[in-house]
Amino acid sequence: MNIILEILLLLITIIYSYLESLVKFFIPQRRKSVAGEIVLITGAGHGIGRQTTYEFAKRQSILVLWDINKVKKEVGDVTIVVNNAGTVYPADLLSTKDEEITKTFEVNILGHFWITKALLPSMMERNHGHIVTVASVCGHEGIPYLIPYCSSKFAAVGFHRGLTSELQALGKTGIKTSCLCPVFVNTGFTKNPSTRFLPERASAILNRMQNIQFEAVVGHKIKMK
Repeated sequence: MNIILEILLLLITIIYSYLESLVKFFIPQRRKSVAGEIVLITGAGHGIGRQTTYEFAKRQSILVLWDINKVKKEVGDVTIVVNNAGTVYPADLLSTKDEEITKTFEVNILGHFWITKALLPSMMERNHGHIVTVASVCGHEGIPYLIPYCSSKFAAVGFHRGLTSELQALGKTGIKTSCLCPVFVNTGFTKNPSTRFLPERASAILNRMQNIQFEAVVGHKIKMK
């Protein structure tokens, strides 16, 4: 029964995506340029971070591939942050070491807080910038043997939603936010992943950022402001 529901959801998603693409083909949305923007990407050494770096480079952005102590002095105020760094320790809960749980939260969510707090003030001064939170489909659906990872990604989705609401409440409408929730992709942490859904490509980050409305991808699409 669950397989039937998943197939039905997939079919609805495919139909929705094709209809959305058809509408956008005839009514293209205004896109913003990221050329010349200073973009900081965490976890840029492999996987989604590496591919995201290539996509921004194609669009002539100034890339900072991570050393927060030298960022302002060498390149100036960062205007786009891609909080991508992540780690995972697959195991059942009782076999997961305490230090692995701590490390998962330090990298997957606490890092989002520290980086955003360090770079947000300059964005707020100019009311200009963009903060991308790379979460996971596991931030919406729990998966066995990945309890710490799922918990940290739930927190990442909550971080994105809370930050979005707070910026709106503060009237900082020039600072945009996006949340990407891909399914498993082949990185240094997950080898040969398999899923019933197609993996989200790194270039999707750019496509979503360059639209006026932003979306979170969770197998189906959820409208986000």
